[in-house]
Amino acid sequence: MNSDDADLLDHLEVRVLAVLAEKEAATPDNYPLSLNALVNGCNQLTNRDPVMALTEAGVQDVLDRLASRKLVTEVSQAGARVRKYEHRLRLKFTLEQDKLAALVTLMLRGAQTLAEIRVRSERLHPFAATEQVETALQFLMDKYPPLVAKLARAHGIKEPRYAHLLAGAEDIAQSEAAQDPRTLNRMMGTSDRLTNLESEVAALRESVDAITQQFADFKKQFD
Repeated sequence: MNSDDADLLDHLEVRVLAVLAEKEAATPDNYPLSLNALVNGCNQLTNRDPVMALTEAGVQDVLDRLASRKLVTEVSQAGARVRKYEHRLRLKFTLEQDKLAALVTLMLRGAQTLAEIRVRSERLHPFAATEQVETALQFLMDKYPPLVAKLARAHGIKEPRYAHLLAGAEDIAQSEAAQDPRTLNRMMGTSDRLTNLESEVAALRESVDAITQQFADFKKQFD
């Protein structure tokens, strides 16, 4: 594993960081987050793609990994009965709130167009126009290493989309291939052919069984 690979995050780490950053802006009175609040945020059914079903033990393991990389900090609050956590994305990548909002929206929802990012990031930062979103994304693309990539226009989609690179470019390629209608059609076509072959094999087996039984019945006549 090279140094670039070592800096990549997995899907669970991306989700935990994104939820911490989202809640910091959207519900500041409840931030930093307790483990229970963080699990609920990770498993939220709205504004998440994909929807996950994480456990407290699983999220705690992710927090420990992120803390070792200085991307999450445990916060001690006077009188608090539970441990709470905050993200360090802003400090790690030196991001102002508009850039952080655009990045977090991509982390929570996957590849999106400028218009989608603008609408979905409103609780994190109110972009007045899509041009402002584009400016924020360009800043993220110009970072070294880049945090965001502009994707080639997918089949049947008019507007270009953007995706975060925190899990690596290979992760984006796999996700795009899985969602490409042409890839899905090829997969469905392969599945249909396999189903047909299985049906043909089953029919042949029935024919062989019938012939075997007929031969056995015929043989009994001479026993």
